[in-house]
Amino acid sequence: MPRPIISPSVLASDFGQLTIECKRMIKGGAEWLHMDVMDGHFVPNITLGPPVLSCVARSVPGIFMDCHMMVEHPEKWVDDIAAAGGSLYCFHIEATSDPLSLIKAIHDKNMKAGDEIGAAADMLLVMTVYPGRGGQKFLDRCVPKVAELRARFPNKDIEVDGGVGPKTVHSCAEAGSNVIVAGTAIFHADDPEEVIMTLKNAVVTAQANRSS
Repeated sequence: MPRPIISPSVLASDFGQLTIECKRMIKGGAEWLHMDVMDGHFVPNITLGPPVLSCVARSVPGIFMDCHMMVEHPEKWVDDIAAAGGSLYCFHIEATSDPLSLIKAIHDKNMKAGDEIGAAADMLLVMTVYPGRGGQKFLDRCVPKVAELRARFPNKDIEVDGGVGPKTVHSCAEAGSNVIVAGTAIFHADDPEEVIMTLKNAVVTAQANRSS
């Protein structure tokens, strides 16, 4: 059974103190940091890219950067993200014409690969908002896809991303997600460490219930 992982989304952080924010999340119990890379084409927004990731990697040794690539032609960015210290490269299947070759290229750069569908990926992504901006309302209708993927892939990491917090995590965890992305719910909380623990405990409890 895959381990519970909390991946705070830095899209909700104070970008003026990005490395401090990342260190704060790791100190608070986060295993990964979720980096939303947007190019202004695949989605309308523009966020951070390889130069910023490289600065974070240098300032936060050992950080696991969960890079969510909301970009056109994701195969173009594999080398740059790897060089910047990316640990996981998650792309959208509709952005590429050859996902298997892209996954091979990601693995060749010693990164884990993520997408929304495939058996060849290390992690499967389920978006629970519309891609492209933070702070959206959680979409309950996306949760059954988590359960469907968990039935097919009992040992893979399955990540939910968007609108997840203490009030919505339980349905995701019960459906089978073990990687929880949360932005506003963690970064804007009075006690981020408590929120991270709440999210992690929801996954632990759901896994225990499924095993019993």
